[in-house]
Amino acid sequence: MAMNSKRKTPPGIALLRRVRGRNWSPKTFRYAILLITFIAYACYHASRKPSSIVKSVLHPDSSTKPPQEHNSNKIYPWPMGRVFVKREIDEVLLHRNSKGWEPFNGKDGTSRLGEIDVAFLACYSIGMYVAGHLGDSLDLRLFLTWGMIGSGFFVGLFGMGYFWNIHAFWFFLVMQMAAGLFQATGWPSVVAVVGNWFGKRKRGLIMGIWNAHTSVGNICGSLIAAGVLEYGWGWSFIAPGFVMSLGGVIVYLFLAAYPEDVGFPDINSNSGKFIKRKRDGEEEEEEVEEGLGTDVEGEGEGSSESGSGYENKRSVGLLQACMIPGVIPFALCLFFSKLVAYTFLYWLPFYLSQTTIGGEYVSVKTAGNLSTLFDVGGIVGGILCGYISDKFKARATTAAAFMYAAIPAMLVYHSYGGVSQTVNILLMMVAGLFVNGPYALITTAVSADLGTHKSLQGDSRALATVTAIIDGTGSAGAALGPLLTGFLSTMGWQAVFYMLVVGALCAGLLLTRLVIAEIREKLGYVDEVPASEPLLTDRR
Repeated sequence: MAMNSKRKTPPGIALLRRVRGRNWSPKTFRYAILLITFIAYACYHASRKPSSIVKSVLHPDSSTKPPQEHNSNKIYPWPMGRVFVKREIDEVLLHRNSKGWEPFNGKDGTSRLGEIDVAFLACYSIGMYVAGHLGDSLDLRLFLTWGMIGSGFFVGLFGMGYFWNIHAFWFFLVMQMAAGLFQATGWPSVVAVVGNWFGKRKRGLIMGIWNAHTSVGNICGSLIAAGVLEYGWGWSFIAPGFVMSLGGVIVYLFLAAYPEDVGFPDINSNSGKFIKRKRDGEEEEEEVEEGLGTDVEGEGEGSSESGSGYENKRSVGLLQACMIPGVIPFALCLFFSKLVAYTFLYWLPFYLSQTTIGGEYVSVKTAGNLSTLFDVGGIVGGILCGYISDKFKARATTAAAFMYAAIPAMLVYHSYGGVSQTVNILLMMVAGLFVNGPYALITTAVSADLGTHKSLQGDSRALATVTAIIDGTGSAGAALGPLLTGFLSTMGWQAVFYMLVVGALCAGLLLTRLVIAEIREKLGYVDEVPASEPLLTDRR
């Protein structure tokens, strides 16, 4: 499908350009793109956290014994006071008197909560394949804008069920399904936008840092949802939904999805070449590192003229994208990687509120706040994984090593996380580091590498499509993990952690062939490296 050659400069950038009197440099635009896409996807993840925060309110566990009230007469608000606090007096009374929220408060409550999660993630996974192809065919800025506003709207509607006193299971199910479809617009779009502006050099490190938006969004979503929980669980959905919609407005005003939108050439067709620009009546030649490395301020007006052949670019089909070497192995690896990561995303706050830590139970609000430490470790893991993969030019080996290391990290956390407050924090952060590291690497640098693979000849573009295939397959695993947890948790949390171990092991094993290829190349067996190898080592 041909892309529209007549694109408009984002209105916010056009206004700033008029006020400033000239265009920004490519380097400045790169910083702006990283910031805006960072904010955008942080909003996506923030809007996914409320369901995990309110699980213990919707389905209070009557089998756990609340702490004594005389030990709960002082509140230590996050993050100013102690990290771990016992249940406050009002939460003790809630524990004793509340019946939860129908239809989630019955014996099958955890199963229904799991079904809500899987409904969201299944629609997210299915929608990802369609969204990826549309993202390569439509204007990414508008596509991302409507996706964010629509997602925020349905997340907010889920919370309105509290104020409208709705107890029909189908209502919450439909709201989650609709939100999942709109959420599918996010990841393929932001990865494609970043890939449009950045070449492959240091892509793993850059995207590892940038991918911190996932953990930052989880942290912010947890804090927002937990912070307004005392006013009613509905606010835990409405507040993140509003922030999500506001982020969509920012994207519409300021996101330049393509360099051509603001008068610069496409980096994937002009990488390492020279371009000519006129300044003060004189023609000069500038070297463009990775297509956009110059700091010279241009005067482009966002037309398509500077992007040679831009009007001829076309999206690729799903089947063609699947045939790109390396797409299928990494997609299957991500299936199990996200199964593990999303089980923690959706169930960690519930797990913390239902288990003792240092002999004490913590409040629902505190459990939500504490779960953010898992994402703090994830931020470090994403950056570290990206840096290592760049340094050794071994994407598959790095991802597999982290997945194998996640196995003992999770088992140790489950076995010794309840010993004390400090031990729980440290082990949780270590587990987050190894679990989120490969997840971040595959969904960012690897997807961008594959989306600009040399096998895509001509002007074909597959960034959003490839990203959608990989993350869409991964999201199927993300749907399966929370669903299985809803059933396995009734048998005990040990069964859940065994499931996570199996998932991490499968994720690592699926990359075995690519790992062997990378090792053989390091040992000098270049001729025997399979066709997928160039994209894993970023060779040019």
